[in-house]
Amino acid sequence: MPSPPDLFTMDVLRDYLLVGAALFALGMLGFLSRRNLIVMFLSAEMMLQGTALSLVAFGRYHGTWTGQVFTILILTVAACEASIALALIVILYNQRSSLDVTLWQDIREPNVPATPASDVTEEAEPIEVMIGPESYPHLTPAGVEPAHPVQSWIERRS
Repeated sequence: MPSPPDLFTMDVLRDYLLVGAALFALGMLGFLSRRNLIVMFLSAEMMLQGTALSLVAFGRYHGTWTGQVFTILILTVAACEASIALALIVILYNQRSSLDVTLWQDIREPNVPATPASDVTEEAEPIEVMIGPESYPHLTPAGVEPAHPVQSWIERRS
């Protein structure tokens, strides 16, 4: 029984490459135009996803597994980058109470000039930071609190 013909033609490859290029371009635009660290890291992730889509499309078009192997490598790097980014964001926010990258000009390389003050827009007033659990945000209740049983869960379990 003959196998069905492969329908992954040059037109389908072009469509995949256009979507991958669009993802990469949007990620680059977001990375270069934003100053918020979270948006910058999400934009970098979008650029990685656009590259991964292009590699998978090329692998499928040529009938090899190379694109999928490189995509697994890209996803591994993206997961590592996301964990490092989260740790960096938490540390930076705890030190300056803002995620604006222009506040971090003192850690740049010595030969890189500082961003001019005219490019920096007015910042919002930082919130008052208290040390301890009181500094965590307090959420409003979403509904009626259910009735609690008289016995606690630990007492019922034993």
